[in-house]
Amino acid sequence: MPPSRIPFPTAREHPLDPPAAQTELRQTCPVVPVELHDGQPAWLVTRYDDIRTVLSDDRFSSAGLWRFAGSANRAAAERAETSFTVMDPPDHTHYRRLFTRYFTIRRVETLRPRIQQIVDATIDALLAEARDADLVRDLALPIASQTMCSLVGVPYEDHDWYEARAEVRSRMDGDPAESEQAFQDLLAYMSGLVDQAHGGTGDDVITASVRDLLEPGLIAQEDLVAALRLLLTAGHETTATMIATGAYVLLTHPDQLAELRRDPTLLPGAIEELLRYISMLFILVRTAKEDTEVAGQPVCAGDGLIVGPALANKDPRAFPDPDRFDIHRDNRHHVAFGFGPHQCLGQPVARLELGIVLETLLRRIPTLRLAVAADEVPFKRTNLVGVASLPVTW
Repeated sequence: MPPSRIPFPTAREHPLDPPAAQTELRQTCPVVPVELHDGQPAWLVTRYDDIRTVLSDDRFSSAGLWRFAGSANRAAAERAETSFTVMDPPDHTHYRRLFTRYFTIRRVETLRPRIQQIVDATIDALLAEARDADLVRDLALPIASQTMCSLVGVPYEDHDWYEARAEVRSRMDGDPAESEQAFQDLLAYMSGLVDQAHGGTGDDVITASVRDLLEPGLIAQEDLVAALRLLLTAGHETTATMIATGAYVLLTHPDQLAELRRDPTLLPGAIEELLRYISMLFILVRTAKEDTEVAGQPVCAGDGLIVGPALANKDPRAFPDPDRFDIHRDNRHHVAFGFGPHQCLGQPVARLELGIVLETLLRRIPTLRLAVAADEVPFKRTNLVGVASLPVTW
């Protein structure tokens, strides 16, 4: 018999680890009945193999997710359904294929010189100002925002405006009316940029997608605007969070940080381990399309299934001694970017950006260290797991 429904979300004892209540239940109850903030029931899937199944099997849908978002801000979650990311095949497959051309490894690699230029200029400014900084405010956000603006084709001078509205939408306990207004503001802003891009010759995603997709009639403007809005707001905040939180993890594991400084060829493996260890996305959600079973637990059509990437990435069945950060670990099978047909389209950009930033930061500021005790670093209260600020000195 499964246990009584437990409240979800559950507080974490450590911000980078799943709650102990969930990991303990995983041993005897891989699919845990949970109760959301509004009393609605759902299922929490806790084991690596089952999580991959739920994320990849066509018995489970990406539509209707707002009902099981695990957040008080249901309006924001419901409105997110304007994006193809919450469509099922064949619609999702169609739209994903349209946008994949802008995220091939070959095309993303052409961004390397521009990203390196952004990173160097940002670190130049850091070193010129003082001997202390907040790596979120002074490094991660400027780099992620400038990179995403260059990629998407958004004026960087607008970044404060759109970042503020994106932050309103990401709050787990935000005001629904404020979230809805922020969402509409972002859609209107992106629609204006799409209108301006007609006839353009640039290779940014807005201009290229208007030329390649909108003008030939392969996509409706409202669908293009929704996809571009998601790309802009999700891409900058997720990458900024990973940059700063990755720096936090390295600074709190000095032995492995010293190894990376001695041998930069270890960095690609270290990045995959950071992605696994941090597991930045708090939850992903699916709904059952039919009566079925998950790990022997009967699930009814319409039931919500919540999966936590951290539960998968710190499952000892998939990663021995999973709570230990180890840059030498075989971690290529992590699910930090999701799994199956909906896994993150922009992951080549995230990997490239993270690698350039961390390599440059460690090389150029070899004495970088935390300016406060590790347990005094504040963490976010959103669907992104990571540091809210990171005071450092050198």
